[in-house]
Amino acid sequence: MRERHKQEIMDFIQSLHQAHEEIRGALNSHNFISVQNMLSECQEFAITLGNTIETLEGEGHITVSFVEEYCEVLFHIFENISQNQINENKIYKTLKKQLLKIENSAKNDIHTRKEVVFFPYKASMWDSLESVYLAAKEDPYCDAYCVPIPYYDLNSDHSFGQMHYEGREYPKNIEVIDWQSYKFEERKPDQIYIHNPYDNFNLVTSVHPRFYSANLKKYTEKLIYIPYFILNEIEPDNQEAIDGMKHFIWTPGVINADKVVVQSEKMKRIYVNEYIKAAKENGFQDHHIDRTYLEQKILGLGSPKIDKVLCTKNEDLEIPTEWLRIIEKPDGSWKKIIFYNTTINALLRHNEKMLEKMEYVFRIFKENKDEVALLWRPHPLIKATVESMRPQLWEEYDRIVKKYQEEGWGIYDDTADVDRAIVLSDAYYGDGSSVVQMYKETGKPIMMQNVEIVE
Repeated sequence: MRERHKQEIMDFIQSLHQAHEEIRGALNSHNFISVQNMLSECQEFAITLGNTIETLEGEGHITVSFVEEYCEVLFHIFENISQNQINENKIYKTLKKQLLKIENSAKNDIHTRKEVVFFPYKASMWDSLESVYLAAKEDPYCDAYCVPIPYYDLNSDHSFGQMHYEGREYPKNIEVIDWQSYKFEERKPDQIYIHNPYDNFNLVTSVHPRFYSANLKKYTEKLIYIPYFILNEIEPDNQEAIDGMKHFIWTPGVINADKVVVQSEKMKRIYVNEYIKAAKENGFQDHHIDRTYLEQKILGLGSPKIDKVLCTKNEDLEIPTEWLRIIEKPDGSWKKIIFYNTTINALLRHNEKMLEKMEYVFRIFKENKDEVALLWRPHPLIKATVESMRPQLWEEYDRIVKKYQEEGWGIYDDTADVDRAIVLSDAYYGDGSSVVQMYKETGKPIMMQNVEIVE
């Protein structure tokens, strides 16, 4: 039984306690007609209570048997009053004793279960929620659901463009529930987890408006936001670095969430400090500027993305046949695998110079393809972002992608599983991104890309 259903039952019982006090007063006033009327009302109320418990817990539940006994007591008291067999003190004590049996049974024999739902949107970002979901699935008193939600590309006028749904791209061990069949408005889950904080404030994509954090908050006891990214660790007194990332903090998801889980205690301090500044600048009051409240709301528990990387082993990976063809040498040994990561920010910042750098990188690795396998994984939102913000750049970028794929000497990874690329590869090369923070946890070499070097 859900906690809110149990609370409704306890409220039922409390109402009966109040009715007993009214019966006691009527008995003391010798208003026995009123007593009988209230006994009848208690009988109807108890029948409803018993039916509710039976519906939620099944037939034969012990609490229902106590409710049935209570109904019999009500009937006998009613009959005794009709026959003028009245002992005011005994009637009240008998009713109270029987109702306490129901109350104690409801507290101890009705076990509650939490319903927890996860609303990821991009499959490639699922690792920011996965370890929490798996822990919830293992909890015998928790029902956990993974419900991938659709998202839209945004047109230049901010209207919705093409819809995407990636529910079929999740790992095989994750049971995916269809987003249209899970009616959170009716189910009112105890906890909702999200990893997209932007609601309608993103310039490139938007989740379905039904899943904006402002709406989800109406239907759950606890809305929990975990960022889909990991940032470089920053010292809380390094304001210059903080200014470069504080836009992640003042977002609808952070504002509306009951809990926010960030990657470290240092990041928690930054979130709390910058949240208070932004709240004051935007005219927010009350708990939005209450440091004690925010320190309980924002938790530096670490990122599930790191959990995922550290728990994934080579033997757990499913490696496509076409990848093995590129990775394996003629003698069956493996080449060194370099994870090449290109980001949206680098492409938008450097434009054609970034494309020139990419072609240079591909030329070098192609010349050394007998010893080294390049695993190129561009940011999953590059297409949507570049098409929207740099349409003139997209055509040339798309040409480079197609050429790389057609030549077939390197791996092109556009799957949702970034953890496979991290675990499989021997070293990282590319742009700065949250992937670098995850890669550091492996202890493997990292080299950052310098766009200026093309010789």
